[in-house]
Amino acid sequence: MKHVTVHTAKTTLSRLIADAEAGEEVVIHRGSEPVVRLVPVTQPVPVRCFGALAGKVYVTDAFFEPLPRAELDAWES
Repeated sequence: MKHVTVHTAKTTLSRLIADAEAGEEVVIHRGSEPVVRLVPVTQPVPVRCFGALAGKVYVTDAFFEPLPRAELDAWES
């Protein structure tokens, strides 16, 4: 973990961003008090695409048949 002052952060911001992107945590201090933590942004969750598995997954007719009574009772207990 790297600790820097606000003044140092202003003058070396590009380098600190590169350090954060590389996985290093950077703490910025105002005087002797830590005030900000610079960390990389996590990757955004990919958007789900409707129909992405079309033609890749098959369901047989057995999927739509009623479950046996014993199995239904197990779900209800």
